[in-house]
Amino acid sequence: MSSTGPIKQARKSLLWLGVIFLISAAILITGVLSGKAAFAPKLALDLEGGTQMILAPRVEGGAAATQEQLDQAVEIIRQRVDGTGVSEAEITTQSGRNVVVSMPGVPDTRTRELIQASANMEFRPVILAGPFTAVPEDQRLPEAELPKPSAEPENGSDLNWIDAALYQQFEAYDCPAELGQGSEESHDPSKPMISCDPDMGQKYILGPVEVPGADIADASFGMVRGQQGAVTGQWGVNLEFNNEGKTKFAEVTQRLVGMQGAQNQFAIVLDGTVISAPTANAVIPDGRAQITGNFTEQSSKALADQLKFGALPISFDIQSEQQISATLGSDQLRSGLIAGLIGMGLVAIYSLFQYRLLGMVTIVSLIVSGLLTYLALVLLGWSMNYRLSLAGVAGLVVAIGLIADSFIVYFERIRDELRDGRPLTSAVEIGWKRAKRTILASKAVNILAAVVLYIVAVGNVRGFAFTLGLTAIVDI
Repeated sequence: MSSTGPIKQARKSLLWLGVIFLISAAILITGVLSGKAAFAPKLALDLEGGTQMILAPRVEGGAAATQEQLDQAVEIIRQRVDGTGVSEAEITTQSGRNVVVSMPGVPDTRTRELIQASANMEFRPVILAGPFTAVPEDQRLPEAELPKPSAEPENGSDLNWIDAALYQQFEAYDCPAELGQGSEESHDPSKPMISCDPDMGQKYILGPVEVPGADIADASFGMVRGQQGAVTGQWGVNLEFNNEGKTKFAEVTQRLVGMQGAQNQFAIVLDGTVISAPTANAVIPDGRAQITGNFTEQSSKALADQLKFGALPISFDIQSEQQISATLGSDQLRSGLIAGLIGMGLVAIYSLFQYRLLGMVTIVSLIVSGLLTYLALVLLGWSMNYRLSLAGVAGLVVAIGLIADSFIVYFERIRDELRDGRPLTSAVEIGWKRAKRTILASKAVNILAAVVLYIVAVGNVRGFAFTLGLTAIVDI
C-alpha cells in the first residue's frame, strides 16, 4: 500500500509528459501542413550562410562620418534588424568608414529600407495616454461616445486632433505586437500618431512634431544638482537645442507647464518609438533642458547618446551585397552532431555498466529530453525566429552530461539506501526524496548561470547560454 501514492504520482507525471509531447508535436505538424513551419530547426548565419551588405554612409552636407556617428548608427541598425524578427545578425563597422551587416537568409525589401534609412528623431506633445496592450473589445467605447472634434486644433496638444477613427485605432493598438514588427518607416510630421514607450509600458496619442531632432545641438549626462548647486545623488540627461530649437522648445514648454495629466508630457520619439516622455515642470527659454527620473549612470548615458546621435544626418548606400556561404558549414555541423551522438553513446555505456537495468532509465530519458528539446527549438524557430548556431549545438552536447548527472545523483542515493538494508521499493522512494532537492538545486544553478551568461554575453555565446538553459528546464 505504501507504494500506491508514488506510483500514482509517477503515472500522473508521465501522463503530463505525454500530453506536453503530443501538444508540441501537433502544433508543429499543423505549422508544417500550413506551410508556416518546417520539421528542421532554423540555422544561424555560421551554419546556414546568408547575406552580407557593406553600407557606405552618406552624410548631409557631404561631411565625413565620425566614428561616434558610425557606432551609434550600428546600434540603431541593430535595433531595427532585431525588430524585424531577424536573429543572429552581425553588424559592425569596417575600417572606420563603412558598416557591414551580415544576416541569415535574404533580407526582404522592408528590412533593406530600414537598414538604409537615416534615423528619425522627433519631439511631439502627448495628447492622450493609455494601456500598453489593446483594450478588450467588450471594454471599448461605444460609437455614440467616441470623440467628435468640435473645431480645428489650435496647437499640438489640442484634443481636437483625436477623432473617432484615431481613437478606435488607439484602443485596438497592441504595443507588444506592434513593437515586434520593427520600426515604423515614417509618420507625417504634421499629423498625430500612435506610439509606445516599452520602458514605461505606456501607449500614447502624440500631436504633430513641434521640434525636430535635428534641432538638438548637444546632449550629455551627469549628476543632477539642486537649486543651491549641491549634487542630489541622482543621474540626469542634459539637453541643448540650437537657436531654432530653443525658440520652438520655449513655446512648447510655455504651453505644457499649464496642462494637466498626460498633456503635461513631451515625448521624444526615435524611429516611431517613444524613448522618453518627461513632464514639463518649468518654462525653458534658453534651450537648455534637463531630463530627470529614475536614471542610473548607464541608462542616463544611453539616453544621452540616443538624443545626441538619434537624429543622425546619415543614410546609407548599399555599396556591395553578396551571398555568403556558411562560415562553419555543414561539415562542422555534422561534426557537432556526431560529437553529441558519441557523448550519448559513452553516457549510455557508462550507465549500463555502472547501474545495469537502471541505466536504461538514463538512456530513455536522454532520448525523451532530446525529442522535447528538438521540438522546442523548431517551435521557437517558427514562433520567434530563433536560429541554432554551432555554439548552441555545443550547449546541447554539454547538456547531455548535465542530464546524466541528475540520474547519477539519484541512483547513488538508491545505492545508499540499499546498503542501509532497505528493500528496493523503499530505497527508490526514499532515494528520490533525498536526491530531488540536490537535483533541483543543481538545475537552479544551471539555469541561473545560463541566464547570467545570456545577459552579459554577446554574439554566438548567447546561443550557447540559451540551449544550456533550455535543456535544464526540459530536464526538470
